[in-house]
Amino acid sequence: MAEVGEPAEQRHHLILGGDGFIGRHVAILLARRGQRVTIANRSLPSFEFPPDIAGRIAKVRFELASADWDSLVEDVDVVHHYAWSSIPASANANPAGDLLMNVSATIGLLDALRRRDGGRVVFTSSGGTVYGKVSNTPIVEDTVLRPITAYGAGKVSAEIYLSLYRAMHGLDCRIARIANPYGAGQNVERGLGAITTFLHRALDGEEIVIWGDGRVVRDFIHIADLASCLAELACVPRSDDFVFNIGTGSSASLNDAIETIEGVLGHSIAVTRTPSRSIDVPINVLCIERVRRVLDWSPRVSLATGIENTIADLKTGRSFSSLI
Repeated sequence: MAEVGEPAEQRHHLILGGDGFIGRHVAILLARRGQRVTIANRSLPSFEFPPDIAGRIAKVRFELASADWDSLVEDVDVVHHYAWSSIPASANANPAGDLLMNVSATIGLLDALRRRDGGRVVFTSSGGTVYGKVSNTPIVEDTVLRPITAYGAGKVSAEIYLSLYRAMHGLDCRIARIANPYGAGQNVERGLGAITTFLHRALDGEEIVIWGDGRVVRDFIHIADLASCLAELACVPRSDDFVFNIGTGSSASLNDAIETIEGVLGHSIAVTRTPSRSIDVPINVLCIERVRRVLDWSPRVSLATGIENTIADLKTGRSFSSLI
C-alpha cells in the first residue's frame, strides 16, 4: 500500500458509489492521472467509461447493508465514500432506516480501516442540508450545524463519526460539504439536481415546476469543477483542516437559473410555481476560502458555461460531462 507522501499515480482509490453521478466523474479524472481506480456499487455500471481509461478502472459489487469492509479496503490507499442510499424525501419518510443503513455502514467502513491500522477516507456530505437555515452567507465550515431534514441529520451523524475516528484512531478522514451539483449523467429521477432537472424538462418541451416563487438562492457547481476538487482533496497531504465546503462561492436563484437556460436556448420556458416547502432553506451559498487555500483550487465553470455544456451533452446522450 502506498504511503501518503508518495506520488499520486501509485495510489489505489476505491470509489464507493462509483457508477453514480459524482463517482463516475472522479473515477475518470483519477484514471486519467494514472492512478489505480476501483469502483464499487450495488450493480455493475450500465454505461461504458471513455475508451482512453475504460481498461484502467476495475469494478466490484458491494451492498451497504452487508459489505465485507475488511476485504474491500485490504489493498486500498484512499476510500471515496460517495455511497448513500437515501435522498431527502426518503430519509424524511424513514429516519430510522436512513440512520441504520447509511450511518451504520459508515461506521463499518471506519472500523475496517481502524483494524488494518489506518487509511484515508473522503466523505461527501451535503453543504445544502447540514447547515440548515443560516443568517449569514457565504457559509463557513465552522458554522453550527442545524439540519432541518432527516437527510441532513444523517449526513451530520456520519460527519461526527468521521471526526471521532480521526481523533481517536488517527484515520485520515476528510469531509467534503458539497453545494448543488449539476451536469450530464445526473439521475434526475431520484429528485436531485434542480438545474439538470430543468434542462431535461426544457429539452423535452415540458414545463418546469418550481416550489415557491423561485427566489430561493443556491450555490450551483458544475460536475467538472466538483470532480476536480474531490480528486485534489483525495491526493493532497494530510493537514489540520479536514472539513471543506466545495462550491463556487457564488449565488444564483432558481429564477436566475431559468433565465440563464432561456438565454442559452434562445426561447422562453413554461414554468409552473407551486407552494413553497418547509424543508427548503431560503438561501445556501458556501464560503470556499478554505478549499482555495489548502488545495489551491478554484472553480472554473461559470453558470452560463455549465448550462451550455450540459445542454450540449444531454442532446448527445452523454453519461459524462464533456468538460471532464
